[in-house]
Amino acid sequence: MQFTQAIVRRPSASCAAGLTTAQLGAPEYDKTLTQFHTYCETLCKLGVELTELPPLDAFPDSHFVEDVAVVTPEFAVITRPGAPARRGETAAIEAPLAAHRELLPMRDGRLDGGDVMQVGKRFFIGVTSRTDVDGIAAFEALVSPYGYSVVAVPVGEGLHLKSVVNYLGDDTLLVNEALAAHAAFAAFRRIAIEPADEYAGNTLRVNDAFITPAGYPRVHERVDMLGLPLHVIDTSEFRKMDGGLTCLSLRF
Repeated sequence: MQFTQAIVRRPSASCAAGLTTAQLGAPEYDKTLTQFHTYCETLCKLGVELTELPPLDAFPDSHFVEDVAVVTPEFAVITRPGAPARRGETAAIEAPLAAHRELLPMRDGRLDGGDVMQVGKRFFIGVTSRTDVDGIAAFEALVSPYGYSVVAVPVGEGLHLKSVVNYLGDDTLLVNEALAAHAAFAAFRRIAIEPADEYAGNTLRVNDAFITPAGYPRVHERVDMLGLPLHVIDTSEFRKMDGGLTCLSLRF
């Protein structure tokens, strides 16, 4: 969970035209930028050096950079996003990542980085509307030669696996009630959150602190008990587009 670098992409003026199931209305662009800058400032305060990429007006979801790559200490997998409209985003992430990692491009299946949760040498990957078994198999073929294992986890509701479960370090998961009892997570300490608080399941650990979305005091209280600083930031405009804290950066 120790990061020194992160890649982010500035939201484009077209961001309200992106894909969403949230039915919360369109994001306000100025407010989106304000929340993006607060997110970036928080990462910097936690010791992370940022590379900010320019907006891509042709790809309104492209500020959710997590979906187009999975970065490990040895390499970066360039994914094959589940939404065809987002596939063109991968070409724009290759050069920035190539400056830091060997690139391993996926050729088959569908897989969003938001469905990939890494814990040490294990990847837990959600089977969702954006990630299928063929994509997971293609991903596993790329990472297994480096000693990584892959566990597929069917996700009932929620866009991505990390929409509802995230690793907080120290063998602890923040997870929704539906997945808290899943056999794949039996070895972890699980902090189960109520359905009304599920959006806060997308809480992000960065180095020795947590970043969590505003508006979920019950989750804040439980995460605060882990004894690390808690940074609460507003992500309302990203939520309107099914986005959360992990989506907005590639950390390594």
